[in-house]
This record gives sequence, C-alpha cells and structure tokens, in this order.
Amino acid sequence: MFLSVLKVVQNINSYLQVIIMILIFSTGLLLTSRNRFMQVTKFGYSMKYTIGKTIKETVSKDDKEKKSKVSPFAAFATAVAGTVGTGNIVGVATAIIAGGPGAIFWMWFSAFFGMVTNYSENTLGIYFRDKDKSGEYRGGAMYYIVRGLGKGFKWLAVLFAIFAVIASIGYNFAQSNSISTTLVGAFDSKISDWIVKLLIGVVIAVILGLVIIGGIRRISNVTSLLVPFMALLYIILAIIIICMNISALPHAFKLIFKNAFSLKSVGGGILGYTIIKACRYGVARGIFSNEAGLGSSVMAHSAADVKEPVDQGLWGIFEVFLDTFVICTLTALIILTSGVDISGNLKGSEIGLWVFKHNLGTFGTVIYRIILPLFAFTTIISWSYYGEKAIEYVFGFKSKLIYKIIFICLVVLGATLSVDLVWELADTFNILMAIPNLIALILLSGLVAKITKNYFDRKKGKNAKPLLSYDENQNEKMFIEEYVDRGYSYEKARSMYEENMNLEE
Repeated sequence: MFLSVLKVVQNINSYLQVIIMILIFSTGLLLTSRNRFMQVTKFGYSMKYTIGKTIKETVSKDDKEKKSKVSPFAAFATAVAGTVGTGNIVGVATAIIAGGPGAIFWMWFSAFFGMVTNYSENTLGIYFRDKDKSGEYRGGAMYYIVRGLGKGFKWLAVLFAIFAVIASIGYNFAQSNSISTTLVGAFDSKISDWIVKLLIGVVIAVILGLVIIGGIRRISNVTSLLVPFMALLYIILAIIIICMNISALPHAFKLIFKNAFSLKSVGGGILGYTIIKACRYGVARGIFSNEAGLGSSVMAHSAADVKEPVDQGLWGIFEVFLDTFVICTLTALIILTSGVDISGNLKGSEIGLWVFKHNLGTFGTVIYRIILPLFAFTTIISWSYYGEKAIEYVFGFKSKLIYKIIFICLVVLGATLSVDLVWELADTFNILMAIPNLIALILLSGLVAKITKNYFDRKKGKNAKPLLSYDENQNEKMFIEEYVDRGYSYEKARSMYEENMNLEE
C-alpha cells in the first residue's frame, strides 16, 4: 500500500516539476530583465544595505527603542530560518542521488533568477501589506494577488493560501522527520526506533509550542539568535572538510558541469535524459531550499518595521545568495569531495552524517546531530508562521490558535513517517503553492519594475512620486515619517511629499 502511494505521488511530481520548472525560469527571466539584472548590477548595493547595514547597526543607540518591533534583520532571520533547513543538507544530497551531480548546476541556475524573484515577492509584500487586529503587519502573496490584480483574482489568492497551509504541514512533516531520523541513531537502546522517534516528536512539539504561541515577535527573537549561529558554524565546518579534501575539488566541479550537460540516449534515440533529470531535481530541490517563487518567506519579510518596499526586497537577494550559492554549494562540495556513495544506497540524511563522521570523526557525528536538528527546527518555526498567516486569510483571525494547536500535534506524526514519502509530498505541496504566486508575479512584474526605478531615482536625488504603499493615505504617512526620522521637520516633510505628488509620473 505504502509503495503504491509513493509511486503515485512520484508520478504526479514528475509532471508538476516540469510545469514548475518552466514557470520558475520564465518568471525569473521576466523579472530579471524588467529589473535590469539587478542581482548583478545591484548586488554590491544589496549586500551593503542589508547584512552590511545590520552589522554596522548592532551597536546603534536606537536598538533598545526597537525591541518591541520586528526589525528588517529579524524578519530576514525568520525567513532564512524557513529557507536554511534540511533542504540545504538532506535536500542537496537527495538531489545529487536522484539527478546526479549536475543537479547542483541547475540549483545555481534557478537561484540566479530566484534572487530577483524573491526580491520581487518581498517588495510587493511590503507594498501591499496591512495590519491585523493585534497591530502586527501582515502580508503575502494572497494580499498582493487581490490588491494588485483586483478582486476578480480573489479565488487565486484563496487557492494560494490553502496550498500554503498544506505546504506548511508538508514542511512540518519533512523537518520533524529529519530531526527524528538524525537523532534516533544517537540512542543505543533496546526500545524500537519507532518509539524513540515518537518520543523525539513529543519533545519537539513541546518546545515548538513554547515558541510559536508567542507570535511573530518571539519567533523572530528565537530565529535571530539561532540562524546566525547555525549558519556560521555549518559554513566553517564545511570549509574545513573541503580543505581536508582539496585535491578532489577540481574533479567535483567537473562532475557538476559535465553531468549537467551530458547527453544520454534513452530507448528510441531520445537525447537529453540526464539533462532533464538533473534539471528537474535541481530545480525542485532548489525551490525547496531557497523558496524563491513559493511566496512563503514574503510573509515573514512583510512583518518588518520598514517603510521602503525595496529596502526589504533587497534582503530577498541576499537570502537566496546565502541559501543556495553559499550553503547549498558547500554541502554539494563536501559530498562530492569526500568520496561518499551517491549511487542511492544511502539516503539524504545518511549521506550528510557519513561525510561529517568520515572527515571529523566522533566530533563530526555529534556536531551533525546538533546542526541538522537546529536547521530543521528553525524551519518548522518559520513555516508555522506562514501557515498561520495563510489560514488567517481564509478563515479569519480566530482560526490562528486552532491552527497552531493542530500544527504542534502534527510534529509528532511527522517524526514517525517514512522519509521517501515525506519528501515527495513536500515537493508536491511546494509546487501547488508556487503556481498561483508565480502567475501573480508575472502579472505584477511591471509594478515591481516601477517601484524599483522609483526607489533608485529618489536615492539619486531625483524628484519622484514615492511608492511606499498601495494605500495613498499610508503612502503619505510613511513618506512623512521617513523624512522626519531623517531629521526633517514635519512641515518640511509634508511639503516635500506634496511637491512630489504634484509631479507627473
């Protein structure tokens, strides 16, 4: 029964992955061209005014005053917690097993365009957001679908929200399963593995409940502490492992590029099977890892205390860069340089454990069994918030508590499920969620380009109508607040706004 269900899901995914591959590439290419390849031309700017600015402001005198708000970095950390997870380790290993080393090239390819896709999502998220009954900002694809495309697209927004709720459960299952699978080997007992996984699931559920019941502020506080620590630790250890196997590094890159473009005959002389397979798994795992195009991380970014949509949008560029070009690439290289068996005899989580144990001994085993659960747990935290925002959109503010309780309970179930089925279902939910979002991004690509041009024109000192919010009243209010914060008087800031408003677009 289980094998038949798994086979059905795999067959569905094989078709859905082709659809999403075309949509991801076409959307990314459209957004990239309309925003003048800003992942290249504005890369330095985005690094300077995101992570660079955050480092500079860590000693700022204003930090105490902003503790009650969700800072741009805290929102970013929550989003990264959702993206930097087991997809960066288990997902990369699974992609290499299923699609060969060439899958990594297609991860890079999709991430290159995904940087602008993620930028666009976050920019639209800030531009079309509002506040809920508790006074917190809320935004996401469902809001920019309806407010950007019109009420006639309400059905598409609801569809996205429903798929987002289901996807949050998929991520819940996949991440809790990775935690239990990783930790179960650390317990040498006569108790069955299933019982141990069940107990691990209960512990995860209890800790998760303590975090997510506190809402976005507590979630962002926890992720702001855990994400930098776990990401930096993993990057350092991965670089050490690569240095230990440095002689195999050229061959690893050769495998990636050769496998990505190799041609292979399949029955009747059909060419390109290897390319299609590598591309399909590379894109699927790339989406699962960096989430560009899903419309998920924008829900976290939309909670940021920021006025300029582009300011938070730039974090999207850095987010995908860190996730795929840094962490996923390091994972691929430690796998390909360590000589681990990638023929399929080992599963994704087992490959990571083998690499750490083989290169760093007992220390590596212990560290891996700490890092992977941390990655997975922070992802569960973030996706609980995404599902919460999505279900609130469909069923109202009061539905959030019910969702949280169900989500916490499902962690226990996810910890005991089969690995293969969990990952296949996660792929399915991701793709179904991404399709409505990508359609909206295509239709709103002109608005993104307009907001982007407006932002950089004003940065150059040009007079231009400020585009901070879809709501004109909010637009005026935020513009005045922005310039008052910069030291202008209220009267002067209002005068500047009125002058800009009188300019023709």
